[in-house]
Amino acid sequence: MSRRVKIRRRRIVVGILAALVAVVIAVVAVVASDLNGIHRSDIAMPSASPGVPQNTGEVNILVMGLDSRVDQDGKPYPQEIYDAIHAEDESVGGYNTNVLIYIHIPAGGGQAVGVSIPRDDYVDYSNSPDGVSKGKIKEDYGRTFSATYDELTAKGTDDATAYQQARDAARQAQIQTVSSFLGGVPIDHFVEVTMAAFYRVAQAVQPITVCLNHATADTYSGANFAAGVQQIDAAQAMAFVRQRRDTQYDDFDLTDLDRTRRQQAFMVSLAVKLKDAQTFTNFGTMRSLIDTAKQYVAIDQGFDLLSLASTAQRLAGGAITFQTLPVERFGMKDGESVNIVDQDKVAQIMRDLMNPPTPTAAPSDAPTDAATDAPVSPSDGSSPAPSGSPTPQTYTDSQQPMISGAIPCVN
Repeated sequence: MSRRVKIRRRRIVVGILAALVAVVIAVVAVVASDLNGIHRSDIAMPSASPGVPQNTGEVNILVMGLDSRVDQDGKPYPQEIYDAIHAEDESVGGYNTNVLIYIHIPAGGGQAVGVSIPRDDYVDYSNSPDGVSKGKIKEDYGRTFSATYDELTAKGTDDATAYQQARDAARQAQIQTVSSFLGGVPIDHFVEVTMAAFYRVAQAVQPITVCLNHATADTYSGANFAAGVQQIDAAQAMAFVRQRRDTQYDDFDLTDLDRTRRQQAFMVSLAVKLKDAQTFTNFGTMRSLIDTAKQYVAIDQGFDLLSLASTAQRLAGGAITFQTLPVERFGMKDGESVNIVDQDKVAQIMRDLMNPPTPTAAPSDAPTDAATDAPVSPSDGSSPAPSGSPTPQTYTDSQQPMISGAIPCVN
């Protein structure tokens, strides 16, 4: 089967955690002898556009989560991964960046921020792949990969070389498109992960504590959760971050934005888990995380993992807040449903986030504690949260900034 057939785009979503950045950096830094083997891509990273300040010492990382069903060499996953994540096989899926999270780490140890970019935002492409100049932001990677791969193989380039060069071209295009869309922001590094990376990380550190405001079930993702605080395994985690609809409860609706919120919540929950020192002293866990990084993660050539080890530990300790860029309305473009966004508003939001004013008072929209009557003993087979878990914080608005450090309760 050709690469062109394999990359047909499909609306199956991968929930990739930005906290994987912290995991990979911290783990690899601890085991310095294993720095070799992680896939590195030699591409140019975009600097700030004229008029966009970049403060000395800050770091900006783009996390890209692909819906690809193959590893970094284009090889299929082990069958047990396909079975666990309900993802069929390598012949389906594609190379859409269904998760895009821009992580801004300010200089001097300030609060970092992770900004989720809704995958269906309608934007200008930086490179016009296949002659297409506008489209969903998630599709730039796949379109560029397809066009580049076809061009290279038509010239006689061998399959393996064409595949890697096409992946690099796709990364370059997607990163530049994101930078431009966000107002010309700098992107110093990228981390690219796949469905298998998410599953393997969750598998290495399971069980993970999560919290839901409402009982929910979905036949598409396999989700089946009670309300309240509960512990989930790796397969359940996959359903937790993929769910975007409810097929059981008539009074409960979910959207793509709620799924983005779920992904953020899982990142925070994972960070809470990683604060447990045993995570980084368990040899089996460490080995599994390193193997995952080597097989299912790609980073840029200039990413010095060791230099960010202490930052990763700080982020895992709660020094990061997550939020989602706003969508003005939903519309139709080129026969597809898309998110219509205000480019100027997005750029202003990013300027404010990357250069915040000196705070004078506590934010008025800080989340409240979870309701005291939320169930803590789920009836769907999940395990209740262990005693001593951090008090959850409740979020009902997908646009509300999510503060790390405690288990979030979300829809």
